[in-house]
Amino acid sequence: MARDKHVDGLMEKLLKAIECSLAASQAARETVEEILKRGADTAIFFAGAAADPKAPRGEEIQLTPQDREFLRTLSIRPDSA
Repeated sequence: MARDKHVDGLMEKLLKAIECSLAASQAARETVEEILKRGADTAIFFAGAAADPKAPRGEEIQLTPQDREFLRTLSIRPDSA
């Protein structure tokens, strides 16, 4: 199934909006810190269009500096840091 470029663009726009919102929200950071202190994990997952069946499998995800900064604002250390 072909990926819808419009949906991909909207998903990217949504992620950027959430990143900006979380980076600006002290309350969100404090809440995530409290959750982590209590031994639980936090995660945000988005499901978009169906995966491309021709896409390579088993490739590692490479985090950008922006990804790492976003995770740091949530007090999350990426495993590959």
